[in-house]
Amino acid sequence: DWFRSEEGRHTLSTVLTWQSPQGSWPKNKNTTTKPYTDKREKLEGTFDNKATTGELRLLAHAFKVTADPTYRDAFLKGYDHILQAQYPNGGWPQHYPPGKGYARHITFNDGSMVRLLDLLRSSQDYDFLDTGRKRKATGAFDRGIACIVKCQVIIDGKPTVWCAQHDEVTFAPAKARAYELPSLSGGESAGIIRFLMTLDKPSPEVIRSVKAGFAWFESSKITGIRFERSNGGRIIPDPSAKPLWARFYDLETGKPFFCDRDGIKKATLDEIGEERRSGYAWYGTWGESVLREYGKWEHR
Repeated sequence: DWFRSEEGRHTLSTVLTWQSPQGSWPKNKNTTTKPYTDKREKLEGTFDNKATTGELRLLAHAFKVTADPTYRDAFLKGYDHILQAQYPNGGWPQHYPPGKGYARHITFNDGSMVRLLDLLRSSQDYDFLDTGRKRKATGAFDRGIACIVKCQVIIDGKPTVWCAQHDEVTFAPAKARAYELPSLSGGESAGIIRFLMTLDKPSPEVIRSVKAGFAWFESSKITGIRFERSNGGRIIPDPSAKPLWARFYDLETGKPFFCDRDGIKKATLDEIGEERRSGYAWYGTWGESVLREYGKWEHR
């Protein structure tokens, strides 16, 4: 078995070197190949960009196979960190402690909060988790779902979708980096709706939320164009192209917008510089899976 092999043990011991004193892991680092050798206090863990949840799932599986308590203890440290990091209103910041920048916002960006909730749900099957932790995780999960519903942006009395991050006090759409303004997100919202559709016994609030989100994706699709990110970030007319959704839709007009590092909203992609034009996912087929999976969800 790989987890007991020399390669497996080496990989897992490497992963352990990257765990921060708080219990999380840094993003954009390959935590499985090269051990971290600097001071541990310098490690900045996060929930962003798939960090922490991936390592925790690996450690849980490793403990299940090997029964090595080192893996269990590291898992529990990270798991407790996630439970501690949740706001009383059910949201999670991008990392914990959150600090004063945009990382303090409730973070849906790149699927961050959805991945945390998914881990809490699947961890109910972990035999080594005590009932106290499982109970805490259930409460955290339920608060998280309620927070998602509260964050859904209501425009003219109608629920739409979500921003990539929301104010941690008011739940309003919030700004992140200079070019990530408050908006309706065609990217993150797809992941949120797909996650809500996996809930076993959705509440009436969740059902309403999914239906409204589906209606928004149906009405916001963009047809007849192709986005070529690698080619300088160009839009090519193409009647046969799959439907696309913009990353950002204006909260007032409902129309797509684009933004450079100066933070000024533009109506077309051509109006921003090439660095941002080709350096960001301005369009995607995100809504395709929402539209495809909704029919099955509605009839189950």
